[in-house]
Parts: sequence; C-alpha cells; structure tokens
Amino acid sequence: MAPVLSRSLATPSLASLPLTNPNKAFNLRSAFLPRNGLNKAFSCTGLRWKFEKRNNRIAVRCEASAVAEKEAEETSGEKFEYQAEVSRLLDLIVHSLYSHKEVFLRELVSNASDALDKLRFLSVTEPSLLGDAGELEICIKPDPDNGTITIIDTGIGMTKEELVDCLGTIAQSGTSKFLKALKENKDLGADNGLIGQFGVGFYSAFLVAEKVVVSTKSPRSEKQYVWEAVADSSSYVIREEADPEKHLHRGTQITLYLRSDDKYEFSDPTRIQNLVKNYSQFVSFPIYTWQEKSRTVEVEEEETPKEGEEEKPEGEKKKKTTKTEKYWDWELANETKPIWMRNSKEVEKDEYHEFYKKTFNEFLDPLGYTHFTTEGEVEFRSVLYIPGMGPLNNEDVINPKTKNIRLYVKRVFISDDFDGELFPRYLSFVKGVVDSDDLPLNVSREILQESRIVRIMRKRLVRKTFDMIQEISESENKEDYKKLWENFGRFLKLGCIEDSGNHKRIAPLLRFYTSKSEEELTSLDEYVENMGENQKAIYYLATDSLKSAKTAPFLEKLVQKDIEVLYLIEPIDEVAIQNLQTYKEKKFVDISKEDLELGDEDEVKERETKQEYNLLCDWIKQHLGDKVAKVQISKRLSSSPCVLVSGKFGWSANMERLMKAQALGDTASLEFMRGRRILEINRDHPIIKDLNAACKNAPDSSDAERAVDLLYDTALISSGFSPDSPAELGNKIYEMMAMALGGRWGRSEEDEVEASEVSATETDTSAVEGLETQVIEPSEVMTEDDPWQD
Repeated sequence: MAPVLSRSLATPSLASLPLTNPNKAFNLRSAFLPRNGLNKAFSCTGLRWKFEKRNNRIAVRCEASAVAEKEAEETSGEKFEYQAEVSRLLDLIVHSLYSHKEVFLRELVSNASDALDKLRFLSVTEPSLLGDAGELEICIKPDPDNGTITIIDTGIGMTKEELVDCLGTIAQSGTSKFLKALKENKDLGADNGLIGQFGVGFYSAFLVAEKVVVSTKSPRSEKQYVWEAVADSSSYVIREEADPEKHLHRGTQITLYLRSDDKYEFSDPTRIQNLVKNYSQFVSFPIYTWQEKSRTVEVEEEETPKEGEEEKPEGEKKKKTTKTEKYWDWELANETKPIWMRNSKEVEKDEYHEFYKKTFNEFLDPLGYTHFTTEGEVEFRSVLYIPGMGPLNNEDVINPKTKNIRLYVKRVFISDDFDGELFPRYLSFVKGVVDSDDLPLNVSREILQESRIVRIMRKRLVRKTFDMIQEISESENKEDYKKLWENFGRFLKLGCIEDSGNHKRIAPLLRFYTSKSEEELTSLDEYVENMGENQKAIYYLATDSLKSAKTAPFLEKLVQKDIEVLYLIEPIDEVAIQNLQTYKEKKFVDISKEDLELGDEDEVKERETKQEYNLLCDWIKQHLGDKVAKVQISKRLSSSPCVLVSGKFGWSANMERLMKAQALGDTASLEFMRGRRILEINRDHPIIKDLNAACKNAPDSSDAERAVDLLYDTALISSGFSPDSPAELGNKIYEMMAMALGGRWGRSEEDEVEASEVSATETDTSAVEGLETQVIEPSEVMTEDDPWQD
C-alpha cells in the first residue's frame, strides 16, 4: 500500500475534520490511525502523519516525501551491459540460421551487389569515385586445386574504420546504415534496390570456409587493407596490404579457404555457376564465373618421312588438321534479365515465352501468362504462367510442394519450397515468379514471418490466376482452354472441395460432357442458358465412364422430356459438385437418387397408379426383405422394367463403388454411409405387368419369385451397384436361360441327354485315370538349333 500512496502523496496532503463540541473528546477510528489514541504525530504503513488543531477543526497532514525518497533509493542500482561469448555467438549465427550451406554464395553476391549499388548512387554526386577501375561487375573464381573461392567486386570498398565497423561488429548492417542515412536526407527513393538488412550474411561464409580473407580498397582511401579471420575464433586481424601485385584499383576481394569436407563440392566451377543461376540470376550487375571452355583450332600436322623417302622442302605447305583444346575464361552467368521489373506494355509475347522456358526449363510455350504489379499494404511484382503440359506424375496433383513458384526479394532468389503459403494446393500447377522489396523474412531469408502479409499476397495471387484462366476460357482460340482443361481440370475440381471462398470464380471454369453434348465439353453457363423455362434444377449423373452414363436407365424420362443431364465420369466430379451445391441459384440434383421431381407430375393419375400397383409393390418388398427399403412406381423410366435408386442422404452407387476401392477403406463406415436402396418399377413394361398378374393369381409361384430375384439383381448391376455374389447371380441367369431355351430347337429326349452326360463323365474319368504324369527334366527340353548344346 505504501508505494501506491507514495506516488499519489508525493507532496504533503492536508485533510480537516469538524469538531462539533471542542470540550468533548473526539474518537477517531481509522485503519491508518493507531489504537492507542492520537498523539501529535505517529507513523503508520510507512507514512508520517501529523495532527493540528485549527478553528475547532482537526487537520491531518501526511508527509510522504521521505517514503518516496526511500523507494527511489531501493529501485536505483548499478547498470550493466550484456556480455556475449563471441565465438559461441558466431557459431549460433553460422550453424543455426541457415538450413543449406549453399546459401553462403547468395549472401556474399548480395553483399557485392550492395557495394556496387552504393558506388553507383554516390558517383552521381561524386563522379571521381568511379575513376578508371573498370565496369561495375562481380567475378567469382573457384580454384579446385587449392580448394578456394574468390569473389571480386568493383564496388565502393571499405576503409579500415569501415572494416572494423561492418565486419568486426556482428549484426550491424552497413547497408542498413546507408539506407538510414539516405532516409534522413529524404533521398531514399533514389536507390531502393539494396538487399542487406541484418548484418549477418557475411558470416555465412564460415558455413563452408575455415578461413576468410577480405582485401578491400575504398576510392576514398589511398591504402588497401586486409581483414582475416579463422572459423571458431573470437578475434580477427586487419593489416595493410604491402604486396603491390595484390593491389586493387577499387572494390573488395573475398577469398574463402574451404573446409576439407566442402572443398570438392563448392570449388567445382559448374556447381558455382549453377548456384549463381539459381540464387542470383536476376542481380542487376553482371556476374562472371571462371569456367573451363573448349575451342577448335587448326594445327599443322607434322609428317615423318617414311624409309626411302626424301624430306619435303621447308617452303612447301604442310598438311593442316583440327583439334579441340581446352582453356579457362570468364563466362556471364546471369544473362537472363528480370522481365517482371519492366512495364508489361513494353514486353513482347515472345519475350515472356523465352523467359518461361529458361527459368523453368520447359520446352513448350505456356498456354497463358499474366504480368502485374500490386501496390498498397503489400507491394510486389509477379509474372505467372499456365504450363503447356500437365504433370506426368499424378502425385503432383496432391503435392503442394511443387517448387513452381519462385520467391525473390529485390531480385535475389529466396525460396521455392512453400507448403501452400503462397498458392493453394489446387493451383499448384501454376508457375511463376514473385518479387517484393519489403517482405517480412527471418534473418536467414528462408521463412516468411508475418502470416497476415502472406495471406494478402496469397489472396491477390489467386485472384490474378483466376483472371488469367478466365481470359483463356473466353478467348477465340478454344483449343487453348481445351488443353488447359485436359491437363489441369482435376486441379480446378479439387478447388471446389478445398476452397469454398472461391466457388464463384471456379464454377464458371468447369467443363462436363452432357446428354446433349457427348463429344464436346459444356460449361455450366451454357447449361443454364439452354435450360427450359420450367426446369428449376441442374441435373447430373455420376458414373464410371461416358459409355455407362449414356446407357444408364436413370436418363430415359429426362431424355424424352429434352432435359439436359451432366455426365460426371471422373472420380472427383461427384464430390466437387456436391460441394458447389448451387450455381446461379439453381440446385444440383442427382438423378440416381429418390424423389426426383421433373415438374410435370399429374397427382390424380399418380394416386390411381399407386393404388393399382400397391399390392405388387408390397409383394416384391416382402420377397426381397431387407435388400430394399421400399418398392415404388418410377417417374424416370420409359423402357427399362426397373431401376435401383439411392436414398437422399446416403452414398450414390458411384460413390459406394469409389469408397469400396479405397486401399485403406473402413468396412464399418461403408455399411453406415451406404444409402438405402429403393426399387422403382416401370408399370408400362411387360415384365412388370406379368409380375402384377402373378402377384394376384399365383403369389406363391416359385417361378415368379425367381423372376423377382433376377429382376433385383439385374437392376443392381444396371444401376451401378456391385452384386454381393456374382457367382450366384450367374447361376440364376443360367437357370432362366435353360427355362427359356428348353426344346426350342428340337433337342434330344431328356433320357438321351442324361445318358450322353453320364457316358461323357465316365469317359473323362477314365481318361484322367489312364493319364500318367510324365516328368521332363530341364536338360531334355532342347531344340535342334539350340545354341547352348555341345
């Protein structure tokens, strides 16, 4: 309580209480006053209280200043600075920040690019800084023999003080200080392509190097200095370069002495060139690597005279021949330019195609592309492509880590390993580059940190992708979208399942075969446009093939009424449509399920028909038992005698077939989710009329009961279900065939048939018993022209 009061009562406070009778004792009770009465002063709860009598009033004064002083003395203390073990800190920076050793080259090239950028900017006001030191460029020279890598830039270089400040101070970025100075001068917009942020990228060199030597010459200093450090050490050495042969005109030279286990990998010129092309392909300065090349040269062939021949005179021309010789020379590694940095109106179509092929190692032109710049809360540039060919491996459909999106920050490659952060799984086939100047990365530049920023980027990339696909679908060249749908239609259908927020964008892109268009794919827009005035739903049928869809009994009435039906023939189709539910306020209706309403029913006629065939339906249901939930008159049949439909809330026949085929399917859930089966009969078919007569005249007839069983099993197959016992169904068919074919073509009497069957059986038995097994050794099996025989 005292500290709180000491803050509020820092100055003496005064409170007065009235005295109604001055001659009478005053009894004052308070938690702040002592029980032994009032004195002139007392201390309580760390405060000093005084009482005074003024004009028949008692004044209570609280002096808290002493308490406040005492509290200040307790809170003040000696100030200390944090200490760090430098070698341990360096070890953490080097071995904990980065996942891959190869990023050291990206970091050092980025530093070299920043040095060149600084020189270019400063030379605007100080042209003398450029001097005659040559072009602004970066050179990388691996030396496999000595196990070293040398990186040279002709940038701004460093003085001795800057070496101590930048390389000698961990986590201090020279680039960040430079940008801060520009910002203070309100001149940041003049140069915003600098890459460095954290001041630890240089130390990534110790990922692969056991010793690092930095030789640098600043145009503002006449001396050249050498900075040298060894891995796992807490100190470094700076000395002045005394060897005139090693003097630089301007810039920095970094030499890495590679560790023994990394020497062979990172001193290989081809490996270095591939790393430059992967990480620093689009750095704005030319990067040269030291490469082995070959060329063809002509040389004079020296002919030695044969015995007895005279030597040719010296003036006579000698015979020339060509041979291939190898040599070393500098080769430009980043010849591809960052096309996304240019205005889209200035880039030709051929340039986009060439960039796509070089960047993603493709040989086919893309089906479409989009180039855009996004500004606002997040600023980035991007070029996205629809590939000309789909993935050869079906696993790529469900694998979000396809490495198709390459993320750059200020033209430096960061990563292509995303687990759905920038693109959803169903759009993983899209290829492209995304470049931002202000992405929130962690220190290793490998992980995006702020999920909110990433969500905004993802939303805009997805929207632009849908705009690009929609543009292809509406173009005059219909073949392009046909190819797109053949290659990536499954991906878009997957989007119906996984991305409910983009249903309005996905649905117009879907294509299906229909009962009116069995050769050409139809869009949902075209289906709705062709709907009749009284049609209130979009009808579909899910089957395993286009042929089975065309001959399905569910279609008969709808085809007669000229109602179009969508054919869902791929496994993912039915689930995708069920997730869409509606399109343009039209519900999707499965015609293989119960309660199909076509909109032209005659209720009076239906009631009369139901009464007429009510006895037959009950008789069939009684015989089939639990195989069907009920038997009813069908509204969807015209030529077939019956059909087996599914209940409203269970799996359809197609879905049941797919779930049975699952490698890890659960039989318990299969029984639970399987929809109830309803047998619908066609009252106009002769078979149903015959069964109706049998029901009334001979309800106990075994032939009629066998006909009902066969009718059910046949409906099971024609409706897309799988019979529980195929062999039993086959026997029923054979039995019915025997009944139908018996004696039709004048066969022999039954006794003759039985006798022939018995004799045939005896003959077969004797033949089997008389047959002796002959064992043939492998060596005896030879042909006349056997090449292996002696």
